[in-house]
Amino acid sequence: MTASTTKITLKVTTEDELVARLAACAIVLAVIEAGIPSPIPGFKPGLANIVTLIALQRIGWGAAVWVSLLRILGAGLVLGGFFSPGFIMSLGGGVVSLLVLGVAQYLPRRWFGLVSWSMLAAVGHLVGQLIIARLWLIPHNGIVVLIPLLSAMSIGFGLINGLIAAHLISDAKEKRDHEKHES
Repeated sequence: MTASTTKITLKVTTEDELVARLAACAIVLAVIEAGIPSPIPGFKPGLANIVTLIALQRIGWGAAVWVSLLRILGAGLVLGGFFSPGFIMSLGGGVVSLLVLGVAQYLPRRWFGLVSWSMLAAVGHLVGQLIIARLWLIPHNGIVVLIPLLSAMSIGFGLINGLIAAHLISDAKEKRDHEKHES
């Protein structure tokens, strides 16, 4: 009897490679961020979302979804919190944030761009986490007391992350343009 082997060949596109690189960067940022102390337990600035915004701007919403979900999964595995309440909260926030970005990308570019997308996504992330917290972890309405503070922090960090993402994309564009003119 002979054993047959099946060879599976995957074609990796340039976009696949870019998504993998961006997801790896996002995982690294999420792991670094996990070590930053927070004044409110569990609240983080969302630095990895900068990478999701870059993916959205450069490649599109589908790539942003992959980067974000791979980041949530990868960070959960690396930090040892896979399927923990923190992981579920991150996943819930990430899904709502991605849905918000999916809609936001169609808003008029004259008034909406990376910075406003980032702020909307940050609020979406908070809403997703609050829904999970209310339905699962804190099953009473006392959580509403935190909404003003958490909303202000989300909008503030969304603004900062959006500005960073816009700056990084602008710098990368200038570098590409400069390299074009030199060749």
